[in-house]
Amino acid sequence: MMNSIHPTAIVDDGAQLGAGTRVWHWAHISGGAKIGERCSFGQNVFVGNDVTIGNNVKVQNNVSIYDAVTLEDDVFCGPSMVFTNVYNPRCAITRKDEYRKTLIKKGATLGANCTIVCGVTVGKYAFVAAGAVINRDVKPYALMAGVPARQIGWMSEFGEKLDLPLTGNAQANCPNTGKRYSLTNGNCQIVYTQP
Repeated sequence: MMNSIHPTAIVDDGAQLGAGTRVWHWAHISGGAKIGERCSFGQNVFVGNDVTIGNNVKVQNNVSIYDAVTLEDDVFCGPSMVFTNVYNPRCAITRKDEYRKTLIKKGATLGANCTIVCGVTVGKYAFVAAGAVINRDVKPYALMAGVPARQIGWMSEFGEKLDLPLTGNAQANCPNTGKRYSLTNGNCQIVYTQP
């Protein structure tokens, strides 16, 4: 499977791109980036040197993935969403040795124009709504919205809202796949995968 790199894109020497990865118009992939297979980077995307990206990651237009960010497999970054890597930036003060690591776990969705403040972990299959500001860790399968973001529900791996309370103990099926999810002590997980 061949990579596809648009003539206007810049992929610096040393960048590792897995098979089947596509880099679109005016994107820039830095030389230290490690990128898996079947990824897609939209127009005007920037990927820094100290960045690790898994397989099948989709990064939409106008997203900058700065140093100290890791995206696991199947992560979706919506148009113009924002990562940071310094918590308290000042133009006149160099803080490159203070980067805070950000981890986006497998299958998470980061909606258009959302902001991920550095130093957080977004759990697997979490769903961050468009425009939300994430300034603390996000649980797996959590649906987050608002500024600052708060949890407003739970999402299935398919991307459907689950009929579960925010806390307590309960079970619900994904309305699309029939997979069963269990909420136990405020944590959500799949308990039955074959409908």
